Amino acid sequence: MILLCLIGKKETYGYEILTELNQSADVLGYAREGTVYPILYRLEKAGLIRHRLATSAANGAAKKYYSLTEKGKETVEELTAFWFSYQTCVNGFIDAYQQEE
Repeated sequence: MILLCLIGKKETYGYEILTELNQSADVLGYAREGTVYPILYRLEKAGLIRHRLATSAANGAAKKYYSLTEKGKETVEELTAFWFSYQTCVNGFIDAYQQEE
């Protein structure tokens, strides 16, 4: 869900995704290429994201830029709706626990 949200904000590439994830390392832990790239591959295979190749101005190498497909956008909407429902449920249990203290 996090990767879909990052890609949904703007077309982006793998290293930029890793950088954004690692800026939240205190919460998520450090993301590694060996974790993120297989997830990107699976998201693409599932039809949730697509990539385009573009030549890097810095070194002339091809770089994959990822964006959401329509199916990916729908999935993000479904996942975020579920997340907010889940969050509300968990917060209810936490609130009930804290009231008993």
